[in-house]
Amino acid sequence: MKIIHHKADSRGFANHGWLQANHSFSFAGFHNPEKVHFGALRVLNDDIIAPKMGFGTHPHDNMEIITIPLKGVLKHKDNMGDEWIPVLPGEVQVMSAGSGVQHSEINGSVDEHLSLFQIWIFSDKQNVTPRYDQKKFDANERKNKLQTLVTSIDDTHEGSLKIHQDAIISRIDLGASNSFDYKLKSKNHGVYIMNISGKTLIDKTVLESRDAVGIWETDAFKINPEEDTSLLFIEVPMKF
Repeated sequence: MKIIHHKADSRGFANHGWLQANHSFSFAGFHNPEKVHFGALRVLNDDIIAPKMGFGTHPHDNMEIITIPLKGVLKHKDNMGDEWIPVLPGEVQVMSAGSGVQHSEINGSVDEHLSLFQIWIFSDKQNVTPRYDQKKFDANERKNKLQTLVTSIDDTHEGSLKIHQDAIISRIDLGASNSFDYKLKSKNHGVYIMNISGKTLIDKTVLESRDAVGIWETDAFKINPEEDTSLLFIEVPMKF
């Protein structure tokens, strides 16, 4: 098994006033040649956006973009006909940029900060027709068990959002006394794990809030929480 450990304070950080951004991988003004991507995972940004502020209309292509609001309300608009759709905590948003899409994202609240994760994953198909989707997931369904949020559009898994890559995004909320065995999909897959909150032990590595590990070249590993812990898993092909 191979493992890399990224402490929360090792991430790139940018304070733009209206935006406080933490970058797990090289992004915008942050560049670390050892943290460009993890397999097909290109971006994991942990953003806090001020009320009424956001990202104006901008383009993407040939990238799978997944957004997970944690607090507040995100509003999304694009040139596919979606007009300021709210995305709330408990929901997940996916956008396959494909042959090209223009979109805007703003904090839809006038008085509350918006906290979210944004994930970019390299597509396994080029120039597909752009698509958008979102779905609400019940937090009770991830208490001490894995809740699958996103899978490949070619996968038969029901109930998950779909992207153009053989990836699996999932979450789990573990009680302090509940260990969990995570099993990877294949020998070519690795998983990047973000500890959203709490404290846990993975293969002798202690993860505190917003610490992360990348694990590959193994079939499975055990997670032993030391307190109530919430984890985000992004499993991707390491060769793609």
